[in-house]
Amino acid sequence: MAIRFVRSPIVSPSRALAARVAGFVLALGLGAVVLGIAGFDPLHLGTQIIVKSLGSRFGLEDLGLLFTPLLLTGLAVTVMARMGLWNIGADGQFYLGALVTTAIGLFIKGPEPFMLVLCFFAGAAGGALWILVPTLAKAYAKVDEIITTLLLNFVALLLVYYVATGPWRDRVSGTTASTGRVPYKMPDFFGSLHWGFVIALAAPILFALALRYTKWGYEVRLSGANPDAAHYAGIPVRRRLITIMLLSGAIAGIAGMLEVTGTVHRLQGGISNNYGYLGVMVAVLARGSAIGVIAGAFLMALILNAGIILQTQGLTTSAVLALTGLIMLFTAIADQFAHYRLVRPQAATG
Repeated sequence: MAIRFVRSPIVSPSRALAARVAGFVLALGLGAVVLGIAGFDPLHLGTQIIVKSLGSRFGLEDLGLLFTPLLLTGLAVTVMARMGLWNIGADGQFYLGALVTTAIGLFIKGPEPFMLVLCFFAGAAGGALWILVPTLAKAYAKVDEIITTLLLNFVALLLVYYVATGPWRDRVSGTTASTGRVPYKMPDFFGSLHWGFVIALAAPILFALALRYTKWGYEVRLSGANPDAAHYAGIPVRRRLITIMLLSGAIAGIAGMLEVTGTVHRLQGGISNNYGYLGVMVAVLARGSAIGVIAGAFLMALILNAGIILQTQGLTTSAVLALTGLIMLFTAIADQFAHYRLVRPQAATG
């Protein structure tokens, strides 16, 4: 009697979690074998990762600094995913948030608490402004938002490189690839970890509550699940699409603002560290859940931090990237396998 796989469109959270853990463990096992063949001691490397990431204050600080932008860019992608849309341009919106924040820091003087609040809203506005054109193109001409948001990433990157190496270049220290220091600093609360961590942690919780308990959230959920039914029910689907896309850009812009005022304190070409693209992976891991973004961002931050530690142990950047890709690949495959179950056809009766 043939046994076949049957795909279920819905998978329980416990089954999905078990599948991901299994995929993660399999990837670690395969990576350990490859490292052993290459002459490294996988047990020693694993111990170093755990001790230096989770077993020391400095490790936790580094983990938190990586976690903060990943949480916000992952949320930015997840927000749009609730409407069935993809924001591949979180990197560009991140850059614009950082650029606007730097502009305020370099050219406007004022009391630090007030200026930090101004930077926060300016960073959000910068990110929202950067996604405005893709938003209008999607809302009124149905232009694919994946293409438009993606292409604007390169424009934002070049714009930041231009101002950081040109008109805003740090002429005091002579640094050619970054601006001068932004004088407004997000206060720290745990070593080098700043209050942006708390803001980032609160963001997905607030969004989840808004989705669950407000009329706006209900309309967003219904518009994302079935736009035609939502339109028939009198919900302004286009207006909800515009607000959700601008909100997504604003969240990514805030991530850029926090990176400048909390971590880097100046604008430079590679300030995003691909956080926008990694946010897409975080959103995929979160499976559309705003709360799930917290776990996805933590896992991604742990992987990135492990990569940094492995480089200090002698692994090349290429090897670290290969291991990171292996983990993400196995996790994604396990995520899909969770939808399948074995079915044994019942024998015909009578």
